[in-house]
Order: sequence, then structure tokens, then C-alpha cells
Amino acid sequence: MTIGDDYDPSREGATMQFDGRMSYGDYLHLDAILGAQEPLSDAHDEMLFIVQHQTSELWMRLAIHELIAARKAISEDRLQPAMKMLARVSRIFEQLNSAWDVLRTMTPSDYTRFRDALDKSSGFQSWQYRLIEYVLGNRNHAMLRPHAHRADIVSLLEEELTRPSLYDEVLRLAARKGVEIPTGVLDRDVSRTHAADDGVMDAWRVVYEEPETHWELYELAEKLVDFEDYFRRWRFNHVTTVERVIGFKRGTGGTGGVSYLKRMLEVELFPELWHVRTVL
Repeated sequence: MTIGDDYDPSREGATMQFDGRMSYGDYLHLDAILGAQEPLSDAHDEMLFIVQHQTSELWMRLAIHELIAARKAISEDRLQPAMKMLARVSRIFEQLNSAWDVLRTMTPSDYTRFRDALDKSSGFQSWQYRLIEYVLGNRNHAMLRPHAHRADIVSLLEEELTRPSLYDEVLRLAARKGVEIPTGVLDRDVSRTHAADDGVMDAWRVVYEEPETHWELYELAEKLVDFEDYFRRWRFNHVTTVERVIGFKRGTGGTGGVSYLKRMLEVELFPELWHVRTVL
């Protein structure tokens, strides 16, 4: 094939000139995004480490967008849009889980070549991850401290602590639908993490024993369980990846590394939705 025979999309109407017009790169701000990878060492695998964490933050950006919108929809009794958004968040965490598979191609030898360049930076300092946990209801006030040097981020996280969590809104919805939720749970201090409550588990038992009567709540509950399933897998994959790469050394941020992450595996976001299965 000669150069003159090359396929030319412009013959079919494709725009090929972009002077003064918005291009693909312009719309996505690709210059800024693709210029944001600045390794601090000459180690080959540092680029993998940077890209994996940057893309994870982008997926978390979308997860926050969806979770906050889903919470608002639930508060307004718009359940179909909310369930679509929650299903999307589950797929987002499926993508985040797959990212660990890529990072696990990095060996301990690869990582040690640039680990010192990270200084005290660590994934547990991600304010977006913290916001996700706060939206979901795991409201650990101690985790505000890593962001104390950024007043804007602290303000954003503190503002979130004043709002009902996603699960709080689901329980309020259940009460509006005629399912008995303990008053103490509905009136609790929403800035604190919800503790498993027998009365709430009894409420979910009613829903699960009569799904045809409470179909919307039943379906919504399963969407939450589906999401937390992916979220738990993400945490487990995080533990496995860290143990594979650094063993039981301390993390760069000073945490116990694997021991810290294993403790996070014990966190339940929607406890009664898991506990109710035992009594059905």
C-alpha cells in the first residue's frame, strides 16, 4: 500500500483539523493528567506505582460522585436512580480490585529501589478514601489528623460528618416505609459511627422474611451488600498486595502495614445486613 492509499477518515466526514476547536485532549485535559507523573527516582517501577494510585484516585472521585447522589436520591424516595448509582459504585470497586493485580507485578526488589523517595506519604492519607468511608458511615474522627495541614480538606471532611451517612438515610427510608426502626438509631449523633443494633437487625429480618411486601427495601439492601462485598475484596486485595511486596515491614506512613490493613478488614459498613443472615 502506498501513502496515497492510506485510509483517510476525512473522506467520510471526520474532522481532522482542530485549530480553534475543542479536541479530545482539550476536553479531558490530558496535558495536565499525563503530565502529572513525576517519578522521584530512576527506578523503572515507580511509574507503575504512580499511575496505579493516580487512577485509583480518579475512580474514587467517581465513586464519591455516585455515592453522594445515591444518598440524596434515597433521602428523596427516588430509589430506582439510587440503585443504579449503587450498582455503578460496585463496578467501580471491581475496577479498583483489578488495579491490585497490576501492582502485584511489582516485586519487593522493584519496590525497594524507590521506596525511600516516598518519604512519609502513604495511601491511608488519601482524603478521597476517607470521604468515601465517612459517606458510608465509618466515621473515625482520628483520621482527620493526617489532613490537618490542609484546612480546606479538613473542612470538607468535617462538613460530611454533620450529614447522615448513606446507611443512616437507608434506615430513615425504612422507617418512612413503615418498618420499625428504633428511635434511638434514627435520632442518634450522625457524626459518629453507627454501632450494630438488635432493633435494626429485627427490622431487616422483617424485610428479608417478607421480600414481596418490602421489595424496594429488599432490593436496596442487596445493593448495599453487593457494594460492601466488593469493598471488602478491595481491602483484602490491598492487604495481600502489601504483604507480597513489603512483608510485615511498617508502611511508609508509619502504620503497622499489614497489621493495620488487617484491622481494617474487621470494619463492617452495614453490620445488620450481614448479621441478619444468621437469624433468617
